[in-house]
Amino acid sequence: MASKKNKARSARDANPRKFKKKTSVLVIEKVEYVDYKDVDLLSRFMSDRAKIKNRRVAGNDLQQQREVANAIKIAREMALLPYATRVASTRTGGRRGDRDDRRSDRDSSNNENAEATENENDTSVDGDDTSVDSGADASTDQTGED
Repeated sequence: MASKKNKARSARDANPRKFKKKTSVLVIEKVEYVDYKDVDLLSRFMSDRAKIKNRRVAGNDLQQQREVANAIKIAREMALLPYATRVASTRTGGRRGDRDDRRSDRDSSNNENAEATENENDTSVDGDDTSVDSGADASTDQTGED
């Protein structure tokens, strides 16, 4: 009886998928040495979350991938490239529907508290304005008497 590996291999040989191997950016731009200071080149081999792309996606051969990965790691250590970047994403519903209700209750109570503090601040500002005006009137009265 044949092993699973041989069956899988024979299935692939029977239906070979025809695809064009991706060519590397290093080959296209004829880069001889991957420099850790060349941030523009290295950022091409990183995803939007600052992860290093794998060989299959980048189109590098084994040696090129090692050089790129080491250069990216050195550039990260030198703070030329980020270790990770945040990507804003919106969540779509899910099982957390109950939490949204609680959150909206908290937000509405926070908004009411914020409005109350704003109203208090408005009255204190008005009180300060009158005190400044009365102080200014008092200073003119004192200068008028002298």
